[in-house]
Order: sequence, then structure tokens, then C-alpha cells
Amino acid sequence: QVQLVESGGGLVQPGGSLRLSCTASGSIFSINSMGWCRQAPGKERELVATITAGGSTNYADSVKGRFTISRDNAWNMMYLQMNSLKPEDTAVYYCNADIKPRWIPRSDYWGQGTQVTVSS
Repeated sequence: QVQLVESGGGLVQPGGSLRLSCTASGSIFSINSMGWCRQAPGKERELVATITAGGSTNYADSVKGRFTISRDNAWNMMYLQMNSLKPEDTAVYYCNADIKPRWIPRSDYWGQGTQVTVSS
């Protein structure tokens, strides 16, 4: 069984930084693209950043220059370094990955989410 688990959320003041982590575990053959999405109260889930297996990245305009996505393929982990945080970054952040498990077809997996709150 494949699982994605996020960690690193919390409460931070405006202008502060947080680093989110996502760990993929289970019987994994390969991981293709990975990404972070977020959902604020009363709003739709939105894409924050993506990263391919080769390391190519893409960011939402709202986070460009402030957030950095990275991954460690050896350990099946992904990170989101968030700097210069703003109150509007407050949301539940979800990890997402396109994974090929060893014995079942490739599928899209999601973590349970981690809360990020930016407030003074």
C-alpha cells in the first residue's frame, strides 16, 4: 500500500518561513511528477508547485520567487520551502504524486494535508 505523509506545517508570522516535507512510502516502483496543492477555507484547491522526476519545476504565479519545490528521489521525499509568507498563504497544504507501485497500475496519490497558518 502506497502512502503520502506531509509534515512541517504550523503557525508562522507574516514574513516568516516554513518547510514542508512529503514522504512517499510503501511498495513503490517509481515516482513520476510530484506536487503541492493548497486549499484555503471556502476556496477551491489550487496548484502551488510541481516537480518532475528530472527536477523541472513549475509554480503558481502567487508563490513565484517565494516558494521553492525540491525532491530527493533516493528517499522518495519532496519538500516545499516557503519564504516571505503572507496571510493569504494560509491553507491546508496537500502533497500529490504520480506513482507506479510494484504490483498494481500507476495512479495519483494524495497526502492527508498539513495546516499552514500565517498570522500575527
